[in-house]
Amino acid sequence: MKDIREFLQEGRPLLFDGGMGTYYAVRNRTSHRDCEWANLTAPDEVLAIHRAYLEAGAQAIKTNTYALNRLNFGESECAAMLREGYRLACRAAGETAWVFADIGPIDARDDTDLLAEYRFVIDQFLLIGAKLFLLETLSTDQFLPEIAAMIKERCPDAFLLVSFAAQPDGFTRDGRLIRELIRAAEAEPHIDAVGLNCVSGGRQMVELLRKLGKLPACFAAMPNAGYPTVRANRVFYDGDPGYFAMQMATLHAQGAAILGGCCGTTPEHIAATRDALRLPAPVRVELHSASEPAHTAQPEDPFWAALCDPLKKPFAVELDPPEGADVSRFMEGARALQRFGADLITVADCPVARARIDSSLMACKLRRELGANVLPHMTCRDRNLNATQALLLGLCAEGIGNVLVITGDPVPAASRDEVKSVYNFNSRKLIRYIQGLNETVLPTPFRVFAALNVNVRNFRIQLELAREKEEAGACGFFTQPVLSEQGLENLMLARETLQGKLLGGILPIVSRRNALFLNSEIAGIHVDEALIARYDGADRERGETLAAEISTDFARRMAPYVDGYYLITPFGRTALIGHIMEEIRRGLA
Repeated sequence: MKDIREFLQEGRPLLFDGGMGTYYAVRNRTSHRDCEWANLTAPDEVLAIHRAYLEAGAQAIKTNTYALNRLNFGESECAAMLREGYRLACRAAGETAWVFADIGPIDARDDTDLLAEYRFVIDQFLLIGAKLFLLETLSTDQFLPEIAAMIKERCPDAFLLVSFAAQPDGFTRDGRLIRELIRAAEAEPHIDAVGLNCVSGGRQMVELLRKLGKLPACFAAMPNAGYPTVRANRVFYDGDPGYFAMQMATLHAQGAAILGGCCGTTPEHIAATRDALRLPAPVRVELHSASEPAHTAQPEDPFWAALCDPLKKPFAVELDPPEGADVSRFMEGARALQRFGADLITVADCPVARARIDSSLMACKLRRELGANVLPHMTCRDRNLNATQALLLGLCAEGIGNVLVITGDPVPAASRDEVKSVYNFNSRKLIRYIQGLNETVLPTPFRVFAALNVNVRNFRIQLELAREKEEAGACGFFTQPVLSEQGLENLMLARETLQGKLLGGILPIVSRRNALFLNSEIAGIHVDEALIARYDGADRERGETLAAEISTDFARRMAPYVDGYYLITPFGRTALIGHIMEEIRRGLA
């Protein structure tokens, strides 16, 4: 076979096969999850599928190894299926087609050494002579430079094609903007070609390429056959081969040099694409830089202006939304906070994973009815990517320009049979995702704040996470309440390390029982024992007096290291918060 680089330099399209897993499932009336086992249990069927795609016109085929890794299969079985999958593809291709060692995404677990898992798969292929590699359906570029370098170190003349999976809106399931991933991969010296596959159908991929603008020289496009449907608990793709081929011709005209199919694409789809590419080439589409949303000027935000003013230290005050539908007390509390001079009202998002009125809805109500400057908390729990984007679009339409992104408490174990936690993101990924929406979708960008826990034992790790949040786009941090000497020391270290604005957390402790509950039940809060002892025997009035004294003292000691204060209202006691704000102002005067 000719060197694949020479072929691609000739300017002709390279046509791949289609979706092995889905086609295997249709032919055998089984699950696509069985297809990798077929390398050992039904090799003739795997050979037949490879040959069907080759007869349809495929010039390159993928090994039947997409899901093979040690996290999905035992080590010995995985190794055997990898090697046999490569042998079967080579046997089918002979000297007529290129064979790509197919490696799907390996989903990490907490204790997974991802590089070691990829190294195992790559080594099995290299042992049997593979030189062409496809890393496909990726949603992030985590460890990609290391993986690419690993392949080239072991096989310098290897050819590596990297393909990402993007939603039609241009984001991956990890919330990464596909344009950024493509650019980063294109810049890697050990990656030979880059592209897109899966998730989107042909028409959606045409739009994705249009948004990308100028494509890399060797760009791959391998869409699904259409939109999936479920019948009798099985997934089917009913996309018409002729329509699919028409979209593939358009993708080629847009600059895709490597074409093929993913889920649902059968030999009929590939044959139709072969015929469409033999027709006179469509007029080449001249692509320009992807169009950006028409940004409007960000409205002036007095809270942000005060944060940036070294002579001011504004107050952000948290108010928990109601557990029931009656919002009268909540609204009264918000009015009181406005009277006391709160610069911003923050609304928690189902704190400690207990259902309350949605924080974003309450923030919108405060803004509309009271004209309050608001900041809803947004957890990564219980919303998938689509719901998150829909919510952000709604907040933008309501004129809310600030959000606080936090991971969110998991649902307590006893409730998991009834309520499941959904985590599509961690906080860093969600911040990056919002920044991507700021660049591509939202007319008025959000300012994104993040949380900083100053009470953890190994604060250096927390600081490293905070730096990652800044790199993702966070403009400032709301800290957990400072109620200990160690918390204050960590806050000082954060000031030395981070670039963003810091809002020092203040939570008034109103009783000994309250302090013990926070220490025992609420993650991220630590109250010094000496402080707890001060509440021995204190009644409600004395408890509130101590709360004001201690909060004011910590605020005074924080002052050199923070740009503002983040006060958390205990038990709806807004009058106590008003008194503390007044005392802090008096101390700063």
